[in-house]
Amino acid sequence: MDLIAYAIPFFLLALLAEIAWDRLRGSGYLRLNDAVASLSAGALSTTSGLFTKAIEIAIYALLLKHVAPYPLDPALFDLSWRGVGLFLVVLLAWDFLYYWNHRLGHTVNVLWAAHVVHHQSEEYNLSTALRQTSTGFVFGWIFYVPLLLVGVPAHVVATAAAVDLIYQFWVHTRHVGSLGWFDRVFVSPSNHRVHHAQNERYLDRNYGGILIIWDRLFGTFQPELADEPCVYGVRKPLESWSPLRANIQTYRDVFALSRRSRRWGDRIGVWFRRPNWRPADLGGSISLDDGALEGFTRFDTKAPPRVSRYVLMQFIVAAVLTGAISLNAAVLPTSALVLLCLGLWSLLATICGLLESPARGLQAEQSRLVIVNPLLAAVAALLFSDIAIFLAAAVLVYGGISWLLLRLAASAARDGRSALVEGHG
Repeated sequence: MDLIAYAIPFFLLALLAEIAWDRLRGSGYLRLNDAVASLSAGALSTTSGLFTKAIEIAIYALLLKHVAPYPLDPALFDLSWRGVGLFLVVLLAWDFLYYWNHRLGHTVNVLWAAHVVHHQSEEYNLSTALRQTSTGFVFGWIFYVPLLLVGVPAHVVATAAAVDLIYQFWVHTRHVGSLGWFDRVFVSPSNHRVHHAQNERYLDRNYGGILIIWDRLFGTFQPELADEPCVYGVRKPLESWSPLRANIQTYRDVFALSRRSRRWGDRIGVWFRRPNWRPADLGGSISLDDGALEGFTRFDTKAPPRVSRYVLMQFIVAAVLTGAISLNAAVLPTSALVLLCLGLWSLLATICGLLESPARGLQAEQSRLVIVNPLLAAVAALLFSDIAIFLAAAVLVYGGISWLLLRLAASAARDGRSALVEGHG
């Protein structure tokens, strides 16, 4: 059972509640463009993970079969007191290993390139929690191999991972203050806000998933200070709403740095150094003092209200599609799963493009509606002839409504209200 897929509706309901509370208080902690970008990265991560997860499962299965000396009987992890107790031990071990995965994910370039996606938002709210990487599967599995080596069944490891991740959702909010003793034992909104801040004092702190005691034990704990507000984001801002660009930016940057390095040791070593490290021949390491934050402004863009409403409508379609794909992935034929994901990914790309540059984004969205959508529907009809009429009707209705709304949005963009505005937040 995929706990994350079942948790998605509750995540979205909690996000809607936070939006309502934010509007009621007038806090201004959420922006449509930032939230859509974060949630789009999450949707991409969730659906691409349906394919990449098979790699991790295959690796874990091989380890359990050929390496683990004493595999544990899956029946031990039942709903008895013993089974629940054993699972809590596994969860504790997972959280400990997660701490080290997370810590190295901030201090080793090749790991940071994957994890940085989660930190690129310059806001901090529940949508930030769902902003996840699509490339973490490449190396992330390595940290949890010890659980497999002691014989913990793969499905129990997966459940512990899901519980740990689900717990972390609620701590991504600015609407919950200090919680006293709770802050000293568990990861809480206060100490996780510190983790997402780019202030020098807060950098590389508070890595825990469920328990903050790991940070206290290993010297990485930092409380949130009343006299130093958190400045969210990363020192090299993404300055884009694109979920694809979010996932490739740091890989591209490190690759460029590697190629420019003169020594082969540096070309290879840069992937395993800290993110601010540079070879001596390229100027040496970059200083990370708070002077870089003076005059800091958040990346922002302004789109006409009709464009924003259109994007919101399309994102609701994307959210429903993401949930439907996730919940039915196990029973869908691979061909159908691929087609649905391609349709979703093209939708996410174009609506984020509309937010970033409405003039260019309108052209991309028109192409999606006129070319990509019908093409995917035609292929689906060929593959699934028994429901071809239903597919054609659904695409025509969705495409027709979208086209009419897009024309209204295009007229607003032509009125000259679609200029890109940066640095106003």
